[in-house]
Amino acid sequence: MPFATVLMAESEHTVNELVMPSFMFGVVALAIFLILGFATFAYRDVANRHSHKTGSAQTAHAYDTPESEQK
Repeated sequence: MPFATVLMAESEHTVNELVMPSFMFGVVALAIFLILGFATFAYRDVANRHSHKTGSAQTAHAYDTPESEQK
């Protein structure tokens, strides 16, 4: 017999118990991703909620174009 097989047969088998059933790790990960998804969704369209604060400010994309110079 190969030496590695002999060593594996002679070694003790140690079982480390998990803190919870294995499928619960997936459930916990899913719950965390859902919470993070809801937090991200909460910030949807936040910039448009306060248009009265930036409504009169000039935008950074107002370029001088030939059409605006002719007026």
